Amino acid sequence: MQILIATDADWIVDEITSALGDNGVTFVVCRDGRVVADQVDEHEPDLAVFDLQIGSMGGMAVTMSLRLDESAGTLSHVPVLMLLDRRADVHLARRCGAEGWLVKPLDALRLKRAATALIAGGTYTEGVPAALEPEPDGDHELETDADAEVADDAGDDGDEADTSAEEEPASAG
Repeated sequence: MQILIATDADWIVDEITSALGDNGVTFVVCRDGRVVADQVDEHEPDLAVFDLQIGSMGGMAVTMSLRLDESAGTLSHVPVLMLLDRRADVHLARRCGAEGWLVKPLDALRLKRAATALIAGGTYTEGVPAALEPEPDGDHELETDADAEVADDAGDDGDEADTSAEEEPASAG
């Protein structure tokens, strides 16, 4: 099995190779995001692990570029595991076409679980909230306080314009 690692941080290379370096696993390390597609074409890895920051081109852009090349038929599919700096980056990982992502700090157990899932054709994601369970009576609409205020104001015949909660200014403090 071959794993492509794209990062410019030595500690990330060390973490990944320590966690996933079993017998028969080889690693290709790429420190420039602009050449990742060439490395994928040359080595045809079973898994690509991209750091959010890769020299001059970030992991999100690299993943999107690979997916575009794949859709054009110029590259074969390679599962991508994205290493995110913070939980707020999850929406970017979801949009760029990565099959999985981990939020740093890394640990060997999570790296192994993610790699195993992606190589098997699955996904592995962190930082995505669980779906809300449906109400027992089947009613999925919830009335919020803002909805109640708008409903009360709707019957008011005063000269003031009706405003919803979305139109009211919010303070930063």
